[in-house]
Amino acid sequence: MTAPADPRPVLVVLHQKHSTPGRIGRRLTARGLRLDVRRPRFGEPLPETLDDHRGAIVFGGPMSANDDEAYLAVEADWMAVPLREGAPLLGLCLGAQLLARHLGAKVWPHDDGHVEIGWFDLEATADGRRVVADWPAMVHQFHSEGFDLPRGSNLLARGDARTFPNQAFAYGPAAFAIQFHIELTVPMLKRWTASIGDRAELPGGFPPEHHFDGRVKHDPATSRFVNDFLDAWLASDAR
Repeated sequence: MTAPADPRPVLVVLHQKHSTPGRIGRRLTARGLRLDVRRPRFGEPLPETLDDHRGAIVFGGPMSANDDEAYLAVEADWMAVPLREGAPLLGLCLGAQLLARHLGAKVWPHDDGHVEIGWFDLEATADGRRVVADWPAMVHQFHSEGFDLPRGSNLLARGDARTFPNQAFAYGPAAFAIQFHIELTVPMLKRWTASIGDRAELPGGFPPEHHFDGRVKHDPATSRFVNDFLDAWLASDAR
C-alpha cells in the first residue's frame, strides 16, 4: 500500500504497559499511517484537539468501565473531543464501553454471571451492512460486561439477545464502538488464554483450546472485515 496523502498519525489509547494495538496497528501502518500511542493510566496526556491526528482508537483492557479510577473518567470525558470535531473515533471492548458510558448509556454485568470468553455468533444489522457489506458470523470475545445502546446511536451488529445483544454501534458520522476483538493476534491470544483460569467455568466461558480452534475456523472472516472496516472508518472523517 502507498502512504496516504495525510501525514497525521492515528492516536492509539492503551491501558496496560505490555498492551499493543495488535492487528489494527499492523493494518494501519501497512497503509502508511503512523501511530501516536498514549497510556493515560500511566500519566500520558490526551490531546486537547485531534487537529493533528487522523483519528483515535481506544482499546480494551481487563478493567471495567465502571471502575472508580480517575484515568477511566478522563478517557470517557475526553471522547467529547473527537465527537465534537467529527474526527474518526473507534472504541474496542473497554473502549466501546467507555464510549457508551460517555453517551449516557449503562455498562453492566449480566444478572446470571454470564460472560463472553470465546467465539460467539454475530449478526450485522442493515445499518451495519451499510458501513461494511460483509461482517464475520463468529467473533472472538473476552468480556464480562455489556452496554445499553446509547440514545441517538445506530446498532450495527447484535449478539445473543439473552446475554449481550449490543455488539457494535455508530454515533454520528465518525464514532464507532465494537465489543468484540478485531485487533486480536496469535501472541495476544496466547497471553490472554494463559490467564483464563476459573473463568472458563463461568457460563459463556471456554478453555484455551476452544479459542485456538476457533481462531483457525473463524478468524479469516474477521481479518477480511478489519480491512474493509478500517477503510470505512478512515473515510468517515467529518472535519
